[in-house]
Amino acid sequence: MTPQKSWPPGFQDMLEFGLIEALMGRRARCFFMGAEIPDGPLAYTSRHNPEPLSEFEKLLVVTACGGNTGWHHMIYRAKLYAPHLSNYSGAAGGRSFPSAAGFHTSNTFFTDDEGVYLLDNRDSSACADRAPDGSLDFETAIEAVKMRVKRVRDGRLGVPAEVPYVEAHNTWVVNHPGTLLVIPVADLSQHVLLALCYFLQNGAVIRDDRHDCPIPGMETFRNLVDIENTWPLTFVEQWSLTEVTAELSTSCYAGALMLQAMGLGGWKFNGIDPFSVLGASGNPAVPGLGFRFDTNQDWPYPIQRDSKVSWKGIVLHIFPTCAKQWKRCARANSARAVPSIRTRPALGRSPRKSDRPRRSTAKSSKNVWRCRLNTFSIASANSQARCPR
Repeated sequence: MTPQKSWPPGFQDMLEFGLIEALMGRRARCFFMGAEIPDGPLAYTSRHNPEPLSEFEKLLVVTACGGNTGWHHMIYRAKLYAPHLSNYSGAAGGRSFPSAAGFHTSNTFFTDDEGVYLLDNRDSSACADRAPDGSLDFETAIEAVKMRVKRVRDGRLGVPAEVPYVEAHNTWVVNHPGTLLVIPVADLSQHVLLALCYFLQNGAVIRDDRHDCPIPGMETFRNLVDIENTWPLTFVEQWSLTEVTAELSTSCYAGALMLQAMGLGGWKFNGIDPFSVLGASGNPAVPGLGFRFDTNQDWPYPIQRDSKVSWKGIVLHIFPTCAKQWKRCARANSARAVPSIRTRPALGRSPRKSDRPRRSTAKSSKNVWRCRLNTFSIASANSQARCPR
């Protein structure tokens, strides 16, 4: 592909950068222009001022972490639903990173010196059709990302680079002037709901292993599934947390590989308090992204309070934990009716009373069913400003 005249020098070199070179040459290259390590055997102060990435450079990194890659190709095949394709995937569009069964419940936040931004690609359709040879124009993918980036707040993310908000070994670098911090956030509640649908489509249901009993009302659906073919509830929750962690990690790893091709320093890490980043620090001076949480001495984690978060008219809808909204969540999950920034699709007709499964009264250890479903997993790719030559 020949770069357009508007692309900066080096763009073609980046496109031709080899995968093996990116894999074998991957290093954090931590120290950046404007940085300071104040003490210890590696104490050093940069002679340069911080030099943030350009708008185009930021866009390249964010595209790698959360870009759209065209239509989702579905998953096939399984004997239970052959010759039909599966309907596991949560959205019609593919992403630049994998997700369990194509659930893809994550969105991408990022922050720099100028603001905090949201790339909402979770429910987007294909950014472009692929060419007859299967290739996707990278320039088109970049432009698609640019169209879906919204600024949610002015200035850097409200998380100071100090303990307890940032791990001690990262305080000298995380969220400092000149750096780009990319934060993919997954909706774990929605992922668990999609997992329950997946198990049902493959002939299995969950069982309350905490209380060693079946889910109440499951006998009603004996004609749909073998109710004796069960998975433990606590395992499904742990499995789902593992899956979204893998989704977020591969998102950040894609960004790290892009940094290699761009010749920039940076790395993926989780040495930052996820609750502080999301907004549950307990300190009004550390607002994070602004998600609101409730706490209780009986809960191991804070619980996401709202089914949506708003910033300056931008609305992000998420799956709540409130039991009163459970039926609405199940319906929304079936239609992937989590609204985008611009619109809120109808949820569809209300199921007939005879169609509606009974809500489970199962409880798992430490109220995990209520709490951890909305304890967002978080990972970060910290792209440094340019390294000194």
